[in-house]
Amino acid sequence: MDKMQIIKTRKSVRTFDGQKITDEDKEKLLNYTKTIENPYNIPVEFLILDSEKYNLSSPVIEGEDTYIAAKVAKVDHCEEAYGYSFEKMILYAWSQGIGTTWVGGTLDRPLFEKAAATRDNEYMMIVTPIGYPSKTQSKVDSALRESVKGDERLPASKLFYEHDFSTPLDNSEDCLDAVRWAPSAANRQPWRIVKDDNDYHFFLEHTKGYSSGVGWDVQKIDMGIAICHFLCVKNGNLVFDEPEIETDEYTEYIATISCE
Repeated sequence: MDKMQIIKTRKSVRTFDGQKITDEDKEKLLNYTKTIENPYNIPVEFLILDSEKYNLSSPVIEGEDTYIAAKVAKVDHCEEAYGYSFEKMILYAWSQGIGTTWVGGTLDRPLFEKAAATRDNEYMMIVTPIGYPSKTQSKVDSALRESVKGDERLPASKLFYEHDFSTPLDNSEDCLDAVRWAPSAANRQPWRIVKDDNDYHFFLEHTKGYSSGVGWDVQKIDMGIAICHFLCVKNGNLVFDEPEIETDEYTEYIATISCE
């Protein structure tokens, strides 16, 4: 599969077939994570955790036996770096026939943090089960996917703009379409992009009244995922040069990808 095919076909897997993931596949995944770099140059450390050994589970997951967790230092832009790197792993896993899903809220966080030996100066923001997708979904899985409309995305005209936020882009490029199909917490799709010639300005439209309450901004993780999808399809350099574009109180500049 090419990168766009991987991006468009990948789905969150919460129901696994119960077959134990092979040591070969675990090693393949772990080796791949060691090659992942993000444009923030912030190291993200991945760990494979055995469910039985550490008594790990999530009420929305069925049939799993292994999780992957990741840790990052508590520094500026750690959320975006984390989201970028974790999504690179997620996409690679899907290309190898391995199912995953982002799990941040429906887990015993202290238990997972202990299993991952998380230090005081680190965040362990997200985990994912890994395994082989079941041919059928559990009732919890189906209900959750339906509740967040997991197969739906906002139209390009609601996400992408030209020059400023008054001019929507109705026809998106592949790099923008890749962003459009990115996963996000509760499928809120908080990214907004303003294209100005060869510069793509990424903004976060914060969901009103939404707070993760865990010390970091989960929607900035979503922005890292969006940047990952964009750079999977189009080459560019990440820079921080906020443009003079009028925004409202809920919209925050994140970064610019310059493709010159």
